[in-house]
Amino acid sequence: MKLKEKEFAVNQMGRVIIIPEESDDLWILYNIINPGDYVTSDTSRKVHHQLHDGKNTTASRVRLSVHLKVTGRDFDKDSSTLRVTGRNLEPNGYVAVGSFHTLTLECNKPFELHKKIWKHDVVEALQERENHEVCPDAELAVTLFQQDHAEIYLIGKGVTAMVSKVETSSSGTAGRKSSSSSPSSNTKNVFFREVFSAFIKHVDLNKVKNTVIASEDLKKDKFRRFMISEAKRMKMRSVEENIGRIVVAAGGGCNGDLKDLLGESTVMDLMKDSKVGLQIRALRKVWDMVSSDSDRACYGLKSVENAQEMGAIETLLISDELYRNDEVATRKRYDCLVKAVKNSGGDALVYSSMHVLAEQLQQLTGVAAILRFPLPAFDDDAY
Repeated sequence: MKLKEKEFAVNQMGRVIIIPEESDDLWILYNIINPGDYVTSDTSRKVHHQLHDGKNTTASRVRLSVHLKVTGRDFDKDSSTLRVTGRNLEPNGYVAVGSFHTLTLECNKPFELHKKIWKHDVVEALQERENHEVCPDAELAVTLFQQDHAEIYLIGKGVTAMVSKVETSSSGTAGRKSSSSSPSSNTKNVFFREVFSAFIKHVDLNKVKNTVIASEDLKKDKFRRFMISEAKRMKMRSVEENIGRIVVAAGGGCNGDLKDLLGESTVMDLMKDSKVGLQIRALRKVWDMVSSDSDRACYGLKSVENAQEMGAIETLLISDELYRNDEVATRKRYDCLVKAVKNSGGDALVYSSMHVLAEQLQQLTGVAAILRFPLPAFDDDAY
């Protein structure tokens, strides 16, 4: 995240121009921008023009700047966009003053945020993101080959970041350079070279503990050989010295996904001693217990709180959407729960919405627990 024209201080009015650079920046902004704030951004609007005959019209899109007083916002994880809704405060010829408008905030698109009061935690969060590296504590890098592209992920504690997506020759620029209807070896080398370049750009093998190359076909093996060959040709010691930590795994590709890959035994063995592995194992264990040993697991806030009152929680799993909720009372309630679990000797695992398994935790209401000893099932509606 980049911050420009910073004119704000704690507990004072101020403004800043923000340029989000990755999807997690937008998630942070979703939690920072509140109703009553002011957001200014360029946007476009479809405008209809009447032709000279007075009967027909034509349409075009015009660029304009909109200044909104925020009334609501919504974050779309699939498209990594943040939509901010509010009333327009300044006339511009196309959007009337007082009318509602929605701005879409995206990566690499600057906008201005103005607050009447900048709270300490908001200032701190922005400053942290300004100096933030993408998944700096990454424990696993994954190069996942799909049918028509390759995806490169960095996975750290609580965060999964797709740092690059490289299209194959059939849909990318490399394909336009090839006149052959079937992929030639040269075209494949162009694709592999682009994937390798993206890998080197985003993955520091001296910091990332393990690397997996995955596909359902032979691409994983061919790309690993290509990587070794390129590293030797280019005398890239960082790759040559760490090639033993780059392994191949079957799965995830050809309409599979990252969640499937992380369940493969090869990948689980790599992560068994990592923080990421701990989070994945804990969530899988909860799911298994809910299905086959329901007295040793619970989910839903009231059931989990009841289990904590009995000192029964061994491991608490909670989504950051709950733990860092905008509602003060709700946030305090979950914060007290986390502290109570830790004080009683249990572990508390907070899952970012950007974690690859966040959706599975949400299916369990966003909060669940592995218990030290069996408890009877609690009915949330009874409390």
